[in-house]
Amino acid sequence: LLGTFTDLQLPLVTPDLSTTSDHKDILKAQDLSVIIKAYVLVTSLTPLRAFIHSTTTVWHPPKKKHFTIKLKRFFEIFFRNSSPQQAFNNMKEAINKLLLITEVFSKSSSSGPNSFNQCSQCFQMLTFDIGFSMSIHPVVLKVHENFDFQVENESTIQDQISKELLFEDTFKFLLSNESSTSSFIEALQKIYGSSVSKDGTYNREDEQCFSLEQIHSMITFIKELKSLGQFELLFPSSAPKIQMLLHDLYRMVDPMRRLNSVLTVHWLLSSVLQHFQFMNKEGSQIAPFWFSGRILQIRNKNIYKDTLSHIRQIFTSPQLDLNPQFNPKIREYYAEVPFDMVTVKIGAEPSNCQCHVHLDDKNGPSNANYPLGLGLNKVIILLTDDSQPSPEVVSSYRITIYREDRPSLPLFDDYMMCGFVQDCASKIRPEESCGLQPLSHEYLSAISQTVFKTCEAGDTKGQWIVPCLSCSDNRTCDWREITWQPHGCQYSVLAKPELQRCVEGRRILFIGDSTNRGMMYYLIERVNKTLQEWQKTHDVKCYHNINEGKTFISYSYYPQFWMNANQRPTFEKALEQLLQRSRPLENTDQTVLIVGGVQWLNSNHLQIIQKIFNMINYGKQHLVIVKSIGMGFHLPVDGIHSLSQAEVQNLWNENLIILDTAKNLGYEVVDTFVITMGRYKEFLQGKCGCHFHEVVKSNPSEERPHITMTLSRHYTLGKYFGSQSKPSQLQDYATNSQSPYHVRGPINQVYSEILLSRLCANKRQFVST
Repeated sequence: LLGTFTDLQLPLVTPDLSTTSDHKDILKAQDLSVIIKAYVLVTSLTPLRAFIHSTTTVWHPPKKKHFTIKLKRFFEIFFRNSSPQQAFNNMKEAINKLLLITEVFSKSSSSGPNSFNQCSQCFQMLTFDIGFSMSIHPVVLKVHENFDFQVENESTIQDQISKELLFEDTFKFLLSNESSTSSFIEALQKIYGSSVSKDGTYNREDEQCFSLEQIHSMITFIKELKSLGQFELLFPSSAPKIQMLLHDLYRMVDPMRRLNSVLTVHWLLSSVLQHFQFMNKEGSQIAPFWFSGRILQIRNKNIYKDTLSHIRQIFTSPQLDLNPQFNPKIREYYAEVPFDMVTVKIGAEPSNCQCHVHLDDKNGPSNANYPLGLGLNKVIILLTDDSQPSPEVVSSYRITIYREDRPSLPLFDDYMMCGFVQDCASKIRPEESCGLQPLSHEYLSAISQTVFKTCEAGDTKGQWIVPCLSCSDNRTCDWREITWQPHGCQYSVLAKPELQRCVEGRRILFIGDSTNRGMMYYLIERVNKTLQEWQKTHDVKCYHNINEGKTFISYSYYPQFWMNANQRPTFEKALEQLLQRSRPLENTDQTVLIVGGVQWLNSNHLQIIQKIFNMINYGKQHLVIVKSIGMGFHLPVDGIHSLSQAEVQNLWNENLIILDTAKNLGYEVVDTFVITMGRYKEFLQGKCGCHFHEVVKSNPSEERPHITMTLSRHYTLGKYFGSQSKPSQLQDYATNSQSPYHVRGPINQVYSEILLSRLCANKRQFVST
């Protein structure tokens, strides 16, 4: 085959043979968001067999920077907001169409049915330059006759390694010695109940005979399927569009059916492919094996006798790709979903009419809408036997759903800085801009000062800043380097010794919900550099082992929403109980009260605090820090009260009232609403969609995997960020291997550090910097 494609001059084309109105104009390189190189290996031209390598090189056209990444991983990241699999399929379809056109119009194909005498050891390496804009439809820009890298003078050691690995994979694939001849002939005998003649041809009166060349082609194909390695089969393809195109092309160039045997081998290879695809699937009850137009159905004889403990089906919306494929006898399933999928509806149907399905507990609904926090989410499906007087659980199924982090790409030296406050998908302030906005040179110059004044309040307005290749495409950003930047100042990050001196001798009281509790555990881990105990406390809890016993911390959960409204303790009673459990208290700033939550807090609670402290003659010597409301309850989840978009927008004004009331009373504030509203999709586990922290076991094997990619050149953010404001400067305080727990969550980390800055604002004059 070498040289077959050498003179192939392909114009700039779209994958569709019939040009649509959307693709009439040829796209220029500067209009493309990204260009990738797809490495294709053709092992046979007549009939066509082609394979694509799992690795690709990604280029950013205007800046000519590149990096290497797994092909499927690229599509998962770049098309996260649309359809990664469909975009991947579209690319393969575009390559297939070009190869098919080349095959059908080649001299080998036009030479008639005796065209199978090909060199069995020949091959052709091709590189397809493929461009993508915002659409999932690709544009084939150029086809190179060999594996092309085109790095010119920017070649790196990593480029050379990638190149060598690509060639190594190619020759491992080509030089496989595994033979499939005997097993293939045995398969023919079993299927047709006859024999293959000594010359290798299959004979049966009511079937078409298979020539030696046809059988050889099928054997070679099976051999290739068994030794794919880092390659994936491109063609034969069972996609209906490709099959129709194949038939139409042959009918157009061969109206006299001189190439019928070539087309027959195409159908045979497609049948072999379908058979191998079936062999890799579990749970199918019918296996189609299509040979020369004949369909043989192999029925699964395993008919279930006991349906009592099984469910018939699991249904989800949007549809999840369950792994393994659903089978009533399989109880554990796993699925991965993209970042933008924040809810999923799940239900199931029992196999036995005497049974009922319940989600999460034996009294739960048969279907429900679930929030999907970042990372792992678990859904339990219980099957109960209701034929008994007291229904009992007879079996359970579990679905683990992994929701991926916000997609992030590595950057290059010439990135630009973008800022945002709110997400365009959920505008909190409709009158203001949303999404990524380019930052002015004046603003960047201001925040790049080496000496920056310290923020004097915890509600200083600001924005999230992230480096991107383009502010118009959030897929080109490095979200790992995002940082919160208040306007005109910065919050200092206290070193451990400074923080320990700040809280020494103090009694710090927390009252609020789980978001407030997360800030408390963050404080404990920062001070102790370890988190020895953790629980989802819904009562009053006291900690005496903080800062080597020099600091006391207590916590009271409020409100106790699970109780009837007329039985819940009032905020006044809950606070009085917390104060009583935390004695002795001093009438100084050594006594600190931190109050707040997601959305239950209002200005009346702050008045109650003032009333109680006045009653015990505390005056204003003590320190009160108010954590404002935050994003949450914005998802339509079964079992909890959710907010409409208009109600979420009203939170902005409610938050302002809380902040103003707190400052008028002389309290410190930490505004968590402005910090969370732009990143509301990045919540972690919990039905409210309001948790931006999680406490995890400090086991490295259980950490959520990070995106790892090879940069073509190292880059830093030092040009625009002072060392104190970089996220990497907020240390990972789980470095202590003896710590059993760790508080994780970058958004929680930001506002918790603001809390520490307010806690120690009046103490900084007494500690060294």
